[in-house]
Amino acid sequence: QVYLVESGGDSVKVGGSLRLSCAASVNTSNGYSMGWFRQAPGKKREGVAVIDFDGPSYADSVDGRFTISEDNAKNTLYLNMNSLMPEDAAMYYCAADNTGLTRWWLLQTSEYKYMGQGTQVTVSS
Repeated sequence: QVYLVESGGDSVKVGGSLRLSCAASVNTSNGYSMGWFRQAPGKKREGVAVIDFDGPSYADSVDGRFTISEDNAKNTLYLNMNSLMPEDAAMYYCAADNTGLTRWWLLQTSEYKYMGQGTQVTVSS
C-alpha cells in the first residue's frame, strides 16, 4: 500500500504561480509512475502530468506552464504551476502506479493504483 499526501493548494490570482507537493509513504523511484490529475466540480477527471524513469509527459492544456518533478531522497513529488488561468482551478490529486501502465495511458485515463486525498487550487481574476 502506498499513501500519498498532497499539500500546497491555495487561492491565487490569474497569472500567479503555485507549487504542489506530494509526500509518498514509500520510495517511488523504483518501478513507479507518478503523476497529477485534477477534477473540477461537474467535470471529469483530467490528467495533468506524469513522470517515470523515462521522463515526463504533460497534458496539452498545461504544457509549457506546469513542471512535474520528484525528489527521490525525500519521497516527494512536485508540480510547479505557472501562468495559472481560471480553467486550472480544481482539486489536484497526486497518484502513483506500479502496474506498468504507460505515461500516455495514465495521462489519458488517470487510472492509477494509488491516489491521495487532493489539494484545492482556486484561481481568481
